[in-house]
Amino acid sequence: MRRIAISVAASTMTLSLAGCGVLNATGDGASASPTKGNDVTVGLLLPEKANTRYEKFDYPIIKDKVAELTKNQGKVQYANADASAARQSEQMQNMIDAKVDVILLDAVDAHAIAEDVQKAKDAGIPVIAYDRLAEGPIDAYISFDNELVGEVQGRSLLEALGSGVDTSDKVVMMNGSPTDPNAKQFKEGALSELNGKVDIAASFDTTDWKPENAEANMAKAIAQIGKNNIAGVYSANDGMAGGVIKALKAAGVTELPPVTGQDAELDAVQRVVGGEQYMSVYKSYPDEAEAAAQMAVTKIQGKDIQFDALTQDRVDSPTTKDIPARLVQVSALTKRTVKDTVIEDGIYSVDEICTAKYKAACAAIGLK
Repeated sequence: MRRIAISVAASTMTLSLAGCGVLNATGDGASASPTKGNDVTVGLLLPEKANTRYEKFDYPIIKDKVAELTKNQGKVQYANADASAARQSEQMQNMIDAKVDVILLDAVDAHAIAEDVQKAKDAGIPVIAYDRLAEGPIDAYISFDNELVGEVQGRSLLEALGSGVDTSDKVVMMNGSPTDPNAKQFKEGALSELNGKVDIAASFDTTDWKPENAEANMAKAIAQIGKNNIAGVYSANDGMAGGVIKALKAAGVTELPPVTGQDAELDAVQRVVGGEQYMSVYKSYPDEAEAAAQMAVTKIQGKDIQFDALTQDRVDSPTTKDIPARLVQVSALTKRTVKDTVIEDGIYSVDEICTAKYKAACAAIGLK
């Protein structure tokens, strides 16, 4: 369920309300949440470490924003499940036992965690689904527009294949983990662009998003299709793109087909600059993480007007309908847009990207 126009409106409304000084108001009315001061504890449960974004961006940004919003009186209790649904269940129970005020949950397994979400609800702890839409009675959801991510990837792959692309061009789809609801949305978005325009010759759902699993799957695809018959590869994220490229090189492919990605990880940005990976999807982690911190703090402080302004989108999960949400927009990162995305936003510096190995490639696209 996608309402991009409403998402943009929500962002605009947030800015206009802030300009009027309204966002510090607390809702009146019977539905207002219990008000708490600045001494809030936000529980943050992140899903894995294979993707460097969680440790490098999401956690520190949320921690800093909570501190800013609470005049350094609030804190973040953090745990990373390292791709284990069982471990995440234990971590969530620990946070319930510790009586945190609100939980930001990025689920390893969106279905399996539903029982724990219910436990938090029973304990009076609001749960906001972060980045992945968990099942159970969650109070709100914030993520990027996941179908749009897939659409951007699919369109970019077609762009790379050029004007001569036709239905005989064989494409491999390396989709994300079947336990991650985002992966399904990425796939649907990509297929909305690719169906009828290329031949999806092989498609894999990659367990736990692990690069080594993507590498193994790609080796199977190469054996099935032939290393010289693959026109392009849809990879749902950068880590898997790295595994795909390793498999292609191991098979002796010297002219790599275009490969997509997502997350703008540093090594992926370098592969884009160097021509090994065609594109990544840049998602502004500061925008998502800061908005999540705002949602968590305003929710528990009972600032309902501000919370409503932040969550004017609506989404459905398999268990819960009409969930207040915010969907953050995304953009394609290619050689042409590195400067306007990760560098302009301060995610990476030119020096970080343009190491000795990539100096010449950076100079060729004006990065220096």
